[in-house]
Parts: sequence; C-alpha cells; structure tokens
Amino acid sequence: MTSRPPFIEGAVLSARFSQVREYSVELIEGLSAEDCQLQSCAEASPLKWHLAHTSWFFETFVLAALAAAPEPFDPAFKVLFNSYYVGVGDRHARPERGMLSRPSLEQVLAYRSHVDQHMQEAIAAGALSTELTALVELGLNHEQQHQELMLTDLKQHFSRNPLYPAWRPSGKDQHPVAEPPASRLAFDGGLVEVGHGAGGFCYDNELPRHRVWLESFQLASRNVTNGDYLAFIRDGGYQRPELWLSDGWDQVVSGQWQAPLYWQHQEDGWQVFTLHGLQPLADDATLSHISFYEADAYARWAGARLPTEAEWEHAATHSDQLHGLFDEVWQWCNSAYLPYPGFQPAAGAVGEYNGKFMINQMVLRGGSLATPTGHSRTSYRNFFPAGARWQFSGVRLAWDGL
Repeated sequence: MTSRPPFIEGAVLSARFSQVREYSVELIEGLSAEDCQLQSCAEASPLKWHLAHTSWFFETFVLAALAAAPEPFDPAFKVLFNSYYVGVGDRHARPERGMLSRPSLEQVLAYRSHVDQHMQEAIAAGALSTELTALVELGLNHEQQHQELMLTDLKQHFSRNPLYPAWRPSGKDQHPVAEPPASRLAFDGGLVEVGHGAGGFCYDNELPRHRVWLESFQLASRNVTNGDYLAFIRDGGYQRPELWLSDGWDQVVSGQWQAPLYWQHQEDGWQVFTLHGLQPLADDATLSHISFYEADAYARWAGARLPTEAEWEHAATHSDQLHGLFDEVWQWCNSAYLPYPGFQPAAGAVGEYNGKFMINQMVLRGGSLATPTGHSRTSYRNFFPAGARWQFSGVRLAWDGL
C-alpha cells in the first residue's frame, strides 16, 4: 500500500501518468509508420523505439514487481527495447534499432495501451508501494526525456531527406530573441550551495546538495544568437586552429565543419533545416545545434568563456534577469560530467540511469524549446559528449570578475 491515502495520491498519479503518456503519442500525429521507423545515425533512435522503450520501463521496473504481476505483452520485448540496463539482461544493438521493422508501429501502440491499462489498474487499486510509486515518477520523467529526444531525433532523421520534410507546418524551432541586446550580469563569489535541495523529484545525479567556492564572475543575460555566431564564421572561425581545443580542431577537420549542424549556405544566403522544414536563417533566433567544441571556440573568439555548471546554477537561482534559461537551448558548461561529493547511485538496475555515464561527457544546463514544460529545474544536469550537435544545444557566455 502507499504511505499516503491511496485515493489522494492515486488520483494525482493517475492524471499525471495519463498526461505524460498521451503526449508521447501526440508527438507522432501526422507521421507515417515509415517516419517512425527512421534511424539516420547510431545516436538517434527511431520514434517507434522511443514509444516502446518508455513502455518497457514501466513493464520492467513497476509491473513486474507487483505481487500480482501481469503477463508480459511479448517476452521478446525484454531484449528489443532494453536500452543500456545491463543488470536487466541482453539488449538489441543501439545502431540497429532502425532495422526493427517488426514489431510494427501498430503493435507498439498496442503495447503502450497494454502497459497503460495495467499501470492504471495498479494505481487505482493502491497496489504501488512507496518504492514503486517513486519508480513511476522516475519513469514519467524518463519518458519526458525521451519526448525531447523524439523531436531531436526526428529532426536528425528528416534532415537527411533531400525533400526536407516538416514535422509540423509551423512552430518555434527557430526561437526569436525578444530580449534587448545581451548584457553582463555580475555575481559575487563566495561559498555557495548547489544541487537539488527543494522538495519534489530530482535525479540521483543532482544529489547531494553541497558547497562550492566560486570566484566573482559575470554571465550573459541571454543566449548567443545566429547573428552573433555568423560574425564568428565570417571572421574565419572554422579556419583558425588557435581558437579550438585540440580534439575540437580534429573534429572540425575530419567532419569538414563550416557551420552549425543544419545550416546551409546557398546563393541567396544562409538557410537552416528546422522541424518545420528548410527556412531562411533568422539572425535574431537563438543559436542551436552546436557542439561543446564550437561553443568553447566561439567563447574564446568573443573574449569570453563558458560558465561552469556551479556558476550557471548559482546565477539561475539568484537572478530574474537571465532570459532563455529553460525554453530555448541547453547551454554548454565548462564542466565535466562527474559525480558530486558523496554521490550514491540508486540501488538495483535503475542505478545505471546516470552514474555509469560519468566519463567523457560535458554538462549542459537549462532546457530547450523541445523540453516538456515543467521537466527541467535549476539543479538539472544534462550531459552529452563534447562533439554532439544533434541536441538543441547553444551557448551563454561568461567572464571572470566583477
């Protein structure tokens, strides 16, 4: 039984479960089964796989743990839709998810309905322990992460089609900057606390809350725009090795990078591929789809640097003058993704969720236009390899001193 009155907790949990699960299916409205099958690179999964994997999470970690566990929808799904949980068992190779023409999209949607029905029955019956209720909340936040990935991955898939198909006729993929020109906001140094400290959900990598010493610093009031970055390109930014970290320069050369991902230079100027098709590049839109290497090189060219994640969190917590923190792009930080002092991963297979990735990754903070509303927070730690560009990632500049 739950530790609080089931009829109160159950009603709230049931409504939240339905809302999150329904939004995932809304994201594929207007798409064909073929659209949902695409996998354009190893890092970006088919939308069909995302829909199945998020259901697999609830079936594997919640329904299977019930005293009266329902029969699995299909025993083969245990392997097909396991992502990286080694403790659960075998996994289908990530680069080959696009080869799973079967099960069909129709079968995957039936799988979702099966899982949803049994989850709602368990919630209504008060069959979830405190521990299982916590796993449901983790699963819903996990699904919201995949909802963002569904958009970033679909954009990557569609960008490889010379027809440049659109997910929706129009939208906010190019996020306009309505704020005044960027200014520098000053923050005093000193001993500060970072990490999740308030009530409510957080991931284990946001804990424990701990103290960090900061020197005084400045942070830009808004994110860098396309127009800002165009000046870097026109000044030969991609041809000047002195601006780049060694690994970054190697990637510029080997990848023949000349601009951010999805930018195209044509006779009539720059264009950019968006979720709504190919569009003229808007100078006042927030820069997106750049790697950590590009963010770092731009910052060096601009006479600035990238903020550390502790600086970003401290500023975001104590200032209301920072624009575009959570609804434009994830912002690269000059911080390796490492455990906080005293970090302890969760027990069991779900402990693989974050901890084992704390190597060869850089931290991003904030949220993007693709992040589900209410999903992020100031203590949220996103992370990707330094060369990753397919995420909605951008840059906010920082400087030393007051």
